[in-house]
Amino acid sequence: MKIAEIRQMPTNELVERVQAEVVNYNQLVLNHSISPLEDPSQIKKLRKTIARMKTVLRERELNK
Repeated sequence: MKIAEIRQMPTNELVERVQAEVVNYNQLVLNHSISPLEDPSQIKKLRKTIARMKTVLRERELNK
């Protein structure tokens, strides 16, 4: 997900999306530890997406 897309999302939707992505990330890591994923770079991409979302949330928190 691009940063421009993240910035357009409303704050409450962004919070929900972060929570969902963290659950998805944890499940992906667990599945990868049991049997290797076809594309292990998914983990890295998802971790970066979560970081982008949390960064935007923090920016909004500081700008209030």
